[in-house]
Amino acid sequence: MNMLLLTTKLSDNTYKVSGRQLEHLLDVHKAKIGDSFKVGHINGLMGTGTIVQLDNEQATLTLDLSQDPPPPLPLTLILALPRPKMLRRTLQTIAAMGVKNLYLINSSRVEKSFWQSPFLSPDAIEEQLILGLEQARDTALPTVHLRKLFKPFVEDELRDLIKGTAPLVAHPNTEENCPVNTPEKVTLAIGPEGGFIPYEIDKLIDIGFKAVHLGPRILRVENAVPSIISRLFPG
Repeated sequence: MNMLLLTTKLSDNTYKVSGRQLEHLLDVHKAKIGDSFKVGHINGLMGTGTIVQLDNEQATLTLDLSQDPPPPLPLTLILALPRPKMLRRTLQTIAAMGVKNLYLINSSRVEKSFWQSPFLSPDAIEEQLILGLEQARDTALPTVHLRKLFKPFVEDELRDLIKGTAPLVAHPNTEENCPVNTPEKVTLAIGPEGGFIPYEIDKLIDIGFKAVHLGPRILRVENAVPSIISRLFPG
């Protein structure tokens, strides 16, 4: 945690910290009254918080928030729903890297049980996104959309989503290299473990996606996501 992300309404430039964040202050930072830390208010400004009261139950911080969060990536990520444990890590990764618009979609190789996971609840998703934002020192919470039907999403929604962007789909069986340091807005589709099936690749290409690859190595989803994003937007 490189920043405390404050998630409830602020009152008179003070904030009370408890739970996981308080444990981190006490156990990792050995916090004491008078210490200052990087803080940010969710979907708002960043700055510093100084401890003015502290016990084992909570810490009270006075806040000085005047800094804007880092700019978001010009990227919409379309991701076939990963297995639950991988989903948690991936949510943290995309939040830390600056992705602000994520669609979790179905695919032939996505197991039906994945959609029943408690990690897909709004609170569970937000928890992982917050961890990613705290790691990266960002406050802008990504928006996550769930789409359980592949064909209707592609035909009825995705066609409009990709307008004004460069639509790319990660696919190892293609000759086109993934672009590097692109100046364009991008819509990026990444399949499940095992990849999109040919029908799904064809549907994406039919509406304008270009299939690209990263090289001869086949990566896990949790590795492919940061690898491709870093290639597209290295700065």
